[in-house]
Amino acid sequence: MMYVIFKKEIRSFLSSLIAYVVMIVFLIATGLFMWILPDYNVFDMGNSNLDTLFGMAPWLFIFLISAITMRSFSEEKKSGTIEVLTTKPINDMAIILGKYFAGVALVIFSLLPTFIYVYTVYELGAPQGNIDMGAITGSYLGLLLLASSFVAIGIFASAITDNQIVSFIVSMFLCYSFYSLFDLLANFNLLGTWDSVVASLGISAHYQSISRGVIDSRDLIYFFTFNLAFIWGTKTVFGSRKW
Repeated sequence: MMYVIFKKEIRSFLSSLIAYVVMIVFLIATGLFMWILPDYNVFDMGNSNLDTLFGMAPWLFIFLISAITMRSFSEEKKSGTIEVLTTKPINDMAIILGKYFAGVALVIFSLLPTFIYVYTVYELGAPQGNIDMGAITGSYLGLLLLASSFVAIGIFASAITDNQIVSFIVSMFLCYSFYSLFDLLANFNLLGTWDSVVASLGISAHYQSISRGVIDSRDLIYFFTFNLAFIWGTKTVFGSRKW
């Protein structure tokens, strides 16, 4: 049953303008930072790597994934189609996971064209091919895990309101907070040895860890637990209201 919801969401995404706008904006923005804007582009930095892409993508995703997910439940509640959906023989978790994986799939579609950046940087290396493929692979994995966490947050934000704008704002706030706020708090050095513990509660520390090309089970467990927590939170909110 989850697959039915997944297909429905994918068709809904691809039949709306917002999906294409999000993907195009992401590719244009990353392309500008990678190749054109001064102080950020590969040529000015003098290194054949994708640090600019992996440094800017999380900030772009805070905005773009919130835009993708804001309609997941909010629109259906506002239009009344959620009532039809909940009367079908589909359990709540199947509905939530179908929407969640559809959001993750759209992120993957957005990332696929960036593989041309890998090829280009590979060709620009001196000597040719002088790039750290382990770090690039880890960074893509980290970016996908980070994006999946943002999708989980966005789905949760959409479930708590029938207003898409409110959902969008709440999602952006939560994504920003979990990505950046814990690092900021840790940088104040107020808790001594506990500062590293505070930093480890945020997404950024685990994203940076995986981006180094070393897959640590602690980072994988963090992202799995984080996603599960927000998916379960969405189930709790969704299950407490029957439209």
